Amino acid sequence: METLLLWLFYISSLYAFIPGLITRLFGYRVFRRGLSDSRFALTFDDGPDPVYTPQLLDLLKRYDAKATFFVVGSNAERHLDLIKRMHEEGHLIGIHNYIHKTNWLMRPATVKKHIQKTSGIIQAVTGVKSIYYRPPWGIVNLFDFAKRGDTQIVLWSAMFSDWRVRIGADKLTKRMMRKLRGGEVFLLHDCGSTLGANRGAPGEMLVALERVLTEADRKGLKSVRIDDLIQITENAKLGKKGKPVPVDGEKVARSGPTDASRFKKILISLWLLWEKVFHQLFHVQSIHKEDSFFHFRIRPYHGDSVEMNGGAKLNNGDRIMELHFDNKKLYEIGSRSKSPVQLAIKMVRGVEKELPKLANYIANHPDLHDVKALYGVSMINRGPEQFGFTVTDLPKGWFASSSRLYLKFLLRVIHPDGGARLKQSAERLVPKLILMPIEHLVSHYMQDDSKRKMNDKPEAVPEEEPVLNASMSCP
Repeated sequence: METLLLWLFYISSLYAFIPGLITRLFGYRVFRRGLSDSRFALTFDDGPDPVYTPQLLDLLKRYDAKATFFVVGSNAERHLDLIKRMHEEGHLIGIHNYIHKTNWLMRPATVKKHIQKTSGIIQAVTGVKSIYYRPPWGIVNLFDFAKRGDTQIVLWSAMFSDWRVRIGADKLTKRMMRKLRGGEVFLLHDCGSTLGANRGAPGEMLVALERVLTEADRKGLKSVRIDDLIQITENAKLGKKGKPVPVDGEKVARSGPTDASRFKKILISLWLLWEKVFHQLFHVQSIHKEDSFFHFRIRPYHGDSVEMNGGAKLNNGDRIMELHFDNKKLYEIGSRSKSPVQLAIKMVRGVEKELPKLANYIANHPDLHDVKALYGVSMINRGPEQFGFTVTDLPKGWFASSSRLYLKFLLRVIHPDGGARLKQSAERLVPKLILMPIEHLVSHYMQDDSKRKMNDKPEAVPEEEPVLNASMSCP
């Protein structure tokens, strides 16, 4: 039961909850707001709809406004004429899955098929491959980040509950007027047939939108496509370093530089909160409460037999101590390191100081005398051999894939070079299994008094050789 709960926690946290939280709070690896004084973006989800989408296109044409339509593939397939009209009238067409279903409830391969199928429908009509993607309800999973090279995820900065008919045009107008300014990305809906929506709601939205477009004209604001707002934003960011680069007469916003360190601090605070929850749920302990480089928990090893240093083998069912790097210390080391070399040196010194503490801790706890090996999963795996670790590949599968994505994200946060490090050495940043027999730990790192205590332990049955498991990548 504990193993099942552990996997459910990993899956819900790594696959869904944490990516969703990070994107919604911080806009990590997605576009949700632009930098502009006079341009904003109207985006419409769930269509095309045979009743409301033609009315919307007529309205946009009257006001010379451009928009982005994130279409549901199955709807697009039934109304190819509307897809053609959107394209011919200069609007951008994005992907909203083939059916309106959350990515949290679909396997990565299924999400990929949804995107490819919808993209194919759009390309067959327009001749243009769509790369702009908005997951239903804006819910992303871990593998949506992995697809970043193929698609640009687009969320929003302003949402108005326009899918509910009871909101009404008047209240909707007031809500939209409050957000009417440069840089905003409006989320609206031109179809009311999806789960939770009301069929007549787009009619109310159209009434409110006409009022908003009239006010936008009065204020000198213009609705542009998402790709145009992204380009304007990129130019605005370049302008912070020198002279602003305008696009289509755009006056770029001049705001102060983004406080990257503040963003990281908030992100790390959330990560540490998640770490505390993890520690409590799975009884993760610390050798020293105030200053621990590692945390650990004792559990049986599950997996194929692995040969370690000196010929010892870690077998399925052996008792292990699972080690976890302290995330706070990892961040502190990374933020204070001026180069990758300095980071590596500090990591090596930290491990070097911690190994004797581990050995002594085991020696002073008789219930741990039957552990067999240190075991870890880490992307920082160049150099552990000098301590007596064996480094080997993770078995291919779900765990290896999810570990790689998790660790790449963590390394992006703690590494001095951030994302640049990942781009430069992506082929070498592969999570590895790291193992050390307890006998090696005892003989090389344990103090003399502790060695005597270990030698006094009861004789172990050969099949029950001690094991220590260290998961160096998790919280």
